[in-house]
Amino acid sequence: MRIRTLLNRFEWCKSFVYKKEYIEVKKGEESLIVDVVQRKNGKPVCSGCGYCHAAYDYQSVRDFEFVPLWGMAVYFRYRMRRVDCPLCGVKVEQVPWSQGKSPVCTSYALFLAGWAKSLSWQEVADTFKTSWHSIYNSVRYVVEYGLAHRQLDNIEAVGIDELQYGKGRQYMTLVYQLDNDNKRLLFMEKKRTVKSLLKYFRQLGKDNCNKIKYVCTDMWKPYLKVIRTKMPQALNILDRFHIVKKLNEAVDEVRRKEASQMKKDGFEPVLANTRYCFLKKAENLTDKQNLKLDDVLKHDLKTVKAYLHKVSFQAFWQYNSPYWAEWFLKKWCNKIMLSQLEPMKKLAKTLRNHQPLLMNWFKAKKAYSSGSVEGLNRKINLVTRKSYGFRNFEILKIALLHTMGNLPEPNSTHCFLR
Repeated sequence: MRIRTLLNRFEWCKSFVYKKEYIEVKKGEESLIVDVVQRKNGKPVCSGCGYCHAAYDYQSVRDFEFVPLWGMAVYFRYRMRRVDCPLCGVKVEQVPWSQGKSPVCTSYALFLAGWAKSLSWQEVADTFKTSWHSIYNSVRYVVEYGLAHRQLDNIEAVGIDELQYGKGRQYMTLVYQLDNDNKRLLFMEKKRTVKSLLKYFRQLGKDNCNKIKYVCTDMWKPYLKVIRTKMPQALNILDRFHIVKKLNEAVDEVRRKEASQMKKDGFEPVLANTRYCFLKKAENLTDKQNLKLDDVLKHDLKTVKAYLHKVSFQAFWQYNSPYWAEWFLKKWCNKIMLSQLEPMKKLAKTLRNHQPLLMNWFKAKKAYSSGSVEGLNRKINLVTRKSYGFRNFEILKIALLHTMGNLPEPNSTHCFLR
């Protein structure tokens, strides 16, 4: 079977013919060149309006990268025509195997973009002997198409969070869809401000905002302010992940202060190397950590009291009724406020201030959680680490939407397997 037969089978182009193929040294390596010509009496298509018009003149020959064959680079070679269009003026023709001025065939762009989900862009470029910019342009084309064609009218639950990126204290705002059948990245923007999040709701539109029933967030005030304004009908859920995180931070602060004071006073360093004994779940402790914790709990320490308060709070998550969960929270906070543990008292005040939002987790039947958000955040870290970071935020945005956006991809004459 000839190469032309395979191309006509898997990469058929209307109004064009594969004339011949031959080997030629290009960029220092042997490459397969496929000459493409227009059919007789075929009129070129205007790249502006998309209509057929008479040819104006011919340009120089151009090579378009195609999917490699047997480890050898493949190029479509074609002499572009210019179109005499009465509406658009003189324009370069539109060809079916490439988009705009791209020197990469659409099928090859989809092929490279598929590999770019698994490998870093530089690894894909090195593997297929192309340039990093070809990978970038391929991924950008797929992402732009996906953003223009994705559906945003069926979103029921979203998660909003911020994540640090790059050097220094640079943050970005992230919005995820958390529906059971579709978890994806919807939006990302620089900074963690009111303006950053408002930009997403403007993109989403008022009608789609009104369809959202649940929003999972942390206690960052700018986010809570926007949600109250833009989605008053949605249940704003502060779930156990962020509360447990704050609880662990309070216990650890008590431990650090007490350990420092004991060292100054010349007491035995009982709290040395006990940080994770107090922070980890009991079932996750190692044998050595269990022994250490049992030994420390025998002492009358502030850290021990804080730890026992933390353990008692776990009963809060076992309730199913919002009424009884609220009863327990009030009782627990009252007990903490009578203690002399300032970090724990600060946490109790925070819980009291956000009590209605905490109860929303029970009203939502514990169906949605920011645990999914944290899992997606970890995936972002993996994508960034795989590429050794991104210097440009826009490139980072394209890479993450491509990997985690579940975006629809353009139709192709043939899907090349990876």
